[in-house]
Amino acid sequence: MYKLVILCALSAVVLAGDLDKDATILTQESEVNYDGTYKYRYETSNGIFGEESGIGGQAAQGQARWVSPEGEQIQLSYTADENGYLPVGNHLPTPPPTPDYILKALAYIASNPPHPDTLINNKK
Repeated sequence: MYKLVILCALSAVVLAGDLDKDATILTQESEVNYDGTYKYRYETSNGIFGEESGIGGQAAQGQARWVSPEGEQIQLSYTADENGYLPVGNHLPTPPPTPDYILKALAYIASNPPHPDTLINNKK
């Protein structure tokens, strides 16, 4: 979880370094509670937006928007919990599709399980 906080902080520093000199902070809110819950939100005049909420050290969810150097609108949402960091965004790389022959092989294996007598360490 602390790695996530560090990652978010570094991202904010990188984004802040790319700000226009004329950009201004439009909104900035932050709340940290005694029970460990927190939330923050910010938005700048050049289109950078971010917000996150969670329970410190346990879980977080948030989203961010900005315009890439190529002019593309980037939108990222994420959760971070016991299942790890799970980002979602159209700009993120995706694995290639599974080839048809692999899908057919998996379907064949699922429909034809091995007979118990053919298993190698089968003890009766």
